[in-house]
Amino acid sequence: MTATVPTVSPAGHTPGRVKSLLGGGRMRELGILVALIIVVAAATVKNPNFLFSGDGWRDLLLTPAPLLLVAIGQAFVIITRNVDISVGSVIGLTAYLTGRLFVDFPGIPIILVVIAALLFGALLGLINGALVAFAKVPAMVITLGTLYAYRGINVLWAGSNRVNAGDMPRPFLKLGTMQILTIPVLTIVAVIVLIAAAWYLRNMRSGRELYAIGSDPEAAKLYGLKTTRRIITAFVLSGTLAGLAGVFYAARYGTIDSQAASGWEFDAIGAAVIGGVAIVGGVGTVWGAAIGAFLLMTINRALPIVGIPDFWQQAVVGVLIIGAIVLDRVLAVRQKRRLIEARDES
Repeated sequence: MTATVPTVSPAGHTPGRVKSLLGGGRMRELGILVALIIVVAAATVKNPNFLFSGDGWRDLLLTPAPLLLVAIGQAFVIITRNVDISVGSVIGLTAYLTGRLFVDFPGIPIILVVIAALLFGALLGLINGALVAFAKVPAMVITLGTLYAYRGINVLWAGSNRVNAGDMPRPFLKLGTMQILTIPVLTIVAVIVLIAAAWYLRNMRSGRELYAIGSDPEAAKLYGLKTTRRIITAFVLSGTLAGLAGVFYAARYGTIDSQAASGWEFDAIGAAVIGGVAIVGGVGTVWGAAIGAFLLMTINRALPIVGIPDFWQQAVVGVLIIGAIVLDRVLAVRQKRRLIEARDES
């Protein structure tokens, strides 16, 4: 007898029960977007060059692009009720790989380097996913271990050396600043990835199944969903996007050493959570994660302009993350209460 797979909405529940929840999710993303606009407006009032100069507009769009990619990948993983803490080390490794390929193979086509970084990131993500899916060890523990393992490999490989901008071809470095109609090319690529990821989660059966797995892993197994394959897929996607972020990092900053992108894993998790991707899984969208990435990076640029010390910059981000988690918990409790009331009435 073939098991029937339930239809899963992008919020991770059956459609008939959560129209209001979907509206609430959109309101959450709208709220984060409003917060982003307020931050930009406050910084612009203090210093008009923050937005209205050529460099200010470019940096506003360009700086969040690498983190946006990693936040999208992190959203895939968190939706399945897991987390990938190793992404910062994956970015560092793939960024250094990008630079070394240009150094060790002069004249190598840029597209081959990009493909190599994507495949390497996917491989690292596959290792994470396989360990989580088959070892049955919490993802936080596994990826904390691989965070240090991947960073250790990077330190062993790079040592005290680094790849400088002069070691990489000029056409590649131009990607870090190139613009089309005043919009940075890297930002355009990141937005294309965002649209593709959102379409996949909303329209593909395998994408909707990620929500089902995150909402209730045991029920997903009983329905016959391929939970192991889907979890591995989520980690592979996370690794692949971290690999692309490594390419972005190399093109954007031009200097890569063994500590490249250190700490980015927490920014990626923070961006996803602030953007409405519930840390308990099953709820959220990549749109929210993307807005969260823009908000975090814009805060880091804007708060010094309005005169807020470094300590308070970190405190603001911490408050946003804690507030997002508390809000998710409150919404979950309210939704559970509504479902119980609806069941009792019927």
